[in-house]
Amino acid sequence: MTLLLRNIHTLVLMDPANRVLRDAYVYAEEGEVVRIGTGSAGLPKADRVIRAPHAVAIPGLVNTHHHLYQTLTRAYAPAANAELFDWLRTLYPIWARLDEEAVHAATLAGMAELLLSGCTTTADHHYVFPRGRANLIDVQIDAARRIGMRFLATRGSMSVGRSQGGLPPDSVVQREERILSDSERLIAKYHDPASGAMLQIALAPCSPFSVSPELMRATAELAHRHGVRLHTHLAETRDEEAYCQERFGKRPLDLLEDVGWLGRDTWLAHGIFFNRREIGRLGRAGTGIAHCPTSNMRLGSGCAPVIALARAGCPVGLGVDGSASNDSSHMLAEARQALLLQRLRHGAAAITVLDALRMATVGGARCLGRDDIGSIEPGKRADLAMFDLRAAAYSGAGDPVSALLLCAPAQAETVIVEGRVVVDGGSLQYISHESILRRHRRASAKLVW
Repeated sequence: MTLLLRNIHTLVLMDPANRVLRDAYVYAEEGEVVRIGTGSAGLPKADRVIRAPHAVAIPGLVNTHHHLYQTLTRAYAPAANAELFDWLRTLYPIWARLDEEAVHAATLAGMAELLLSGCTTTADHHYVFPRGRANLIDVQIDAARRIGMRFLATRGSMSVGRSQGGLPPDSVVQREERILSDSERLIAKYHDPASGAMLQIALAPCSPFSVSPELMRATAELAHRHGVRLHTHLAETRDEEAYCQERFGKRPLDLLEDVGWLGRDTWLAHGIFFNRREIGRLGRAGTGIAHCPTSNMRLGSGCAPVIALARAGCPVGLGVDGSASNDSSHMLAEARQALLLQRLRHGAAAITVLDALRMATVGGARCLGRDDIGSIEPGKRADLAMFDLRAAAYSGAGDPVSALLLCAPAQAETVIVEGRVVVDGGSLQYISHESILRRHRRASAKLVW
């Protein structure tokens, strides 16, 4: 299939030169960008042509950290004002009732919200496996295929329950042998290492307070053997830091390095409480950071030093995090929060709109180990999001690029994944949004009430 987007009002390439083109076009064949340029002369013919004279187009946004199942427990009143550990203790018993139908509905609902916000690639960190519910990652993969989203499914895990000094209840932890066996199964069945892959697998033990060092080490060995990436939460709260000091006699980053995780094939969620020396170590190792500003503010956790981390050499991407600690899966809104939070901490000149958009695109792609997405360039995959500048929120805006983040976050008008239009006119194309929401509401009500 060939696709031509023409007469684009403003095209943000996110290439190394940070080019922004006016009256631009993008031509793609078989899901790959072949030509970009300006003007209307000599344009190639295509199977589908979309004119966009009122649109600002950007690379598809890349979400580096989520817990899609948590869309089922958004704005849960008993946890609304809790910090992380108490928030988890409140919600773990509810999540212990998850089943395949609930996870499938939650994944579709979260992915729909992401797509409609301009996000074309998402990673998800699923680590809750109630007893008898072994194939929840398979269910998520089916949902991603149905909705048409590029997906990195991380096989999460928890092995240290409350009876062994961990935070989660024993009903949602698994034996470590089972975790490793299922991780191998998922890699063998689903992981696609090729450029342009729509589906990949990574391994993701949950956190220092829910898995053992032995599982972390064995997971790293398994990931290195199969060439897949590693992901976990780290340095999110002071409580986590105190837990690691008390239980292991080490700071969280020292524990991570001891179990063989510090390297370019790892990206970490949050990374708030790293000191200056640790930031240097992370940068030299090339370890990525999934910055989750809304979640960090919502739980009162803190502000990650992402400017220092990026300067040190860390890939820095953005993550909406779970929709029970963010209560939203809107990637454009997350980029806006990243911009505003860093300006609050460091001043208005410390970070530009393009800097924040780079975290949401190129930075996110680097975190996920991908050089084929994140920018609009010949040879890259044709993943784009277009926003209508005629929307009420943009009325009177002088700079279309700045308007994306300085004005109220909008829904995307058109979203393209692998050269296929998955959102058109602000509506999902592969599956009914209303049918997704009906299922999602039923699953949420069953789980919570």
